[in-house]
Amino acid sequence: MSRECELTGTKPMVGNIVSHSQIKTKRRYLPNLVQVTLRSEALDQNFRMRIAAKALRTVDKLGGLDAFLAKAKEEGLSTKALKIKRDIAKKAVA
Repeated sequence: MSRECELTGTKPMVGNIVSHSQIKTKRRYLPNLVQVTLRSEALDQNFRMRIAAKALRTVDKLGGLDAFLAKAKEEGLSTKALKIKRDIAKKAVA
């Protein structure tokens, strides 16, 4: 299981720990990933996803998974999220 947000594409970053004597040691900054179940109102279905806590706050702010995916660009989305987005779009047209 990769350490990547399924909705935003947030991945680990690399940086340095800098000591008092300015010695730099490499370290990784990991995203705060949480396992959540999000409900799609349009599809009337639940989806388990591993997303960043920041993305979860954004989903809540926008009013749910459907609204978030409608606004989201396809670049950062996982294949699972892309499929959900396309299914929601098909359902809206029909």
